[in-house]
Amino acid sequence: MEKRVVFNEASCKSCSLCVQVCPTNVIFLADYLNGNGYRPAKVVDQENCISCAKCAQVCPDTVISVYRPVKVLQTV
Repeated sequence: MEKRVVFNEASCKSCSLCVQVCPTNVIFLADYLNGNGYRPAKVVDQENCISCAKCAQVCPDTVISVYRPVKVLQTV
């Protein structure tokens, strides 16, 4: 499974806005610190992420990239 949401953990400042807006509750703050002393946000369950991009929309530091799976249509 490819990642649907990728965080730039080095730049995350632990504001937790992404955690609050995630409709599937798959984003949590890590239990470790990044180089700036913050607990970066991360997706703990990529499988249940719906790629809605709400997290990226509220991130004040634009550290979140959202990828949507490509659906391949089959022709007969």
